[in-house]
Amino acid sequence: MRAQELIERVLEVPAGAGIDAVGRVVLVTESSEAMLRWANNTMTTNGHAVGLDWSVISLIRVSGGTAAGVISSSVQVSDVVEIEAAVRASEAAAIQSGPARDVADLPAPDAGVNDGWEDPAGETTIGVYSRLADQLAEAFGSARDQARVLYGFASHEVATTWLGTSTGVRRRWTQPTGSIELNSKTADLARSAWGGRSTSDFTDIDLLVLDAELTTRLSWGSRRVDLPAGRYPTILPPSCVSDLVTMMAWDMSGRNAQQGRSAFSAANGEGTKVGQKLTELPLTLTSDPTGQPGLATAPFLATSHSSDDVSVFDNGAPLSRVDWISEGRLNALMYPRAAAAEFGTEFAAPGDNLLLTGGSTESLDDLVTATERGLLLTCLWYIREVDPANLLYTGLTRDGVYLVEGGEVVGEVNNFRFNESPLELLRRADRVGASERTLPREFKDWFTRAVMPPMRIPDFNMSSVSQAS
Repeated sequence: MRAQELIERVLEVPAGAGIDAVGRVVLVTESSEAMLRWANNTMTTNGHAVGLDWSVISLIRVSGGTAAGVISSSVQVSDVVEIEAAVRASEAAAIQSGPARDVADLPAPDAGVNDGWEDPAGETTIGVYSRLADQLAEAFGSARDQARVLYGFASHEVATTWLGTSTGVRRRWTQPTGSIELNSKTADLARSAWGGRSTSDFTDIDLLVLDAELTTRLSWGSRRVDLPAGRYPTILPPSCVSDLVTMMAWDMSGRNAQQGRSAFSAANGEGTKVGQKLTELPLTLTSDPTGQPGLATAPFLATSHSSDDVSVFDNGAPLSRVDWISEGRLNALMYPRAAAAEFGTEFAAPGDNLLLTGGSTESLDDLVTATERGLLLTCLWYIREVDPANLLYTGLTRDGVYLVEGGEVVGEVNNFRFNESPLELLRRADRVGASERTLPREFKDWFTRAVMPPMRIPDFNMSSVSQAS
């Protein structure tokens, strides 16, 4: 059954006996994914998979208000009996859940929207890697000649989502998502260098350039320097910045801030820090569905769950650019429409891309050249929140920490555990370079569309030495 037909059939099912229906939402997502994996300079896996996920959200009146019930499935349906069973299950879930806090009228349809509702789902194939596969073969040969071994993984998914509501909203979006990770190791596996890229179609991925960067990093490790824990001038490449900023963005809950439960709460515990300056640097953090080629995301909200930051009642609501930070000042926090009305502010949903801009034109290499003595990181790993009140995170460095002296990399040092807050890093950064597309290593399974700058922190807190490699 086509996604469009499934949606219409679900919406046509009458409410169950004794059910006072308010509305209904149906989401269907069809995905197509191609994957490559390699290890020890040899291709090990290639494959293609397809998937289906669909959800029915019933909004009904219950004692004390309106409730939302969600039922989701990954099983293809073929007849009206299965469809009606899903509707009844969602109604039962709503009754069980009780009155919702995030109640709002479902968005009305936009008559001016024409987004290819009847078009079929987008697809990808293993052919998306034709250029990459040729480059991998060349890289494997070079690695063998240089006594290196390559490991890595590439993924390309095309997911098409259809959204239909009882108010007449009909929206469709096809989202391509791609990434590649490459590890280059010495033959004895004693040293490792990592690099990653995000992409929408792999036409902009040059694996040989990435491999050459990792070869250079491995050569830096020919000299080993052990350093103690402490505060060091530290250069964070865009990948490190993206992991920290992404995690910060996920913490930008308006309700939590209003209730004094976050680092974005006002000092007196009432209200938020919106309007306050976070950094003297003119940095702007943006989510924008149409912000940059290759980073486009759905221009409407589609969700099968409610939380403090997103609501099933907002399904189909148009999304536009949000400047979370504007010229160094906190400018917006996440609010579903009901919460926005409650707190007298504007609706803002979590974005599926993040762009941190406003730095200089300097490259990562420029930041190294401008550093008399300090550390250069590759990536971060195992990042966890320690204290939500000040957004303190802990985590590990990984796959290469390098010593910079006199504007040059002079060796590799041991790994560290760090304790830092991204809010503090934005405040203390003394040099911020040019923003570029990057891949968050820690969070790439959930978030890939990031544009971030390299950044130098004069006193990054390496709290302890780590034995992690």
